[in-house]
Amino acid sequence: MYVPPGWPSEVRPPGSPDWESSAVAWLLDAVPPDYRAYGVLRRHPLALARMAHHHVRAEVEAARAGYRGAAVDLKDQLPPHVVEAVLEVYRREGPRLVSLAESIALVERALRGEQFTERM
Repeated sequence: MYVPPGWPSEVRPPGSPDWESSAVAWLLDAVPPDYRAYGVLRRHPLALARMAHHHVRAEVEAARAGYRGAAVDLKDQLPPHVVEAVLEVYRREGPRLVSLAESIALVERALRGEQFTERM
């Protein structure tokens, strides 16, 4: 079964046995732990994927805003090497979050029934 680049390794390919269960488990790891308390999200993986999509996109925007303001906001309270270390965290987290958002989008597309085909 073909899955596109960016498909999360923790999620089985669409159409395989228990693939939606693996998607739910993975998606629940991408959102705050409190989301686990809502049975509707476990019963309706597409709803969970949609909420995860919005949540992670908000995290991306928050990381971008944090990065833009960190040097100015922290320069008077922290030594320069600490400010630089904080900026480095943002430089690493930003791409991780963008990649996560892209993977969530792929899982959501599969949950909507989209079939992926390999392109040459």
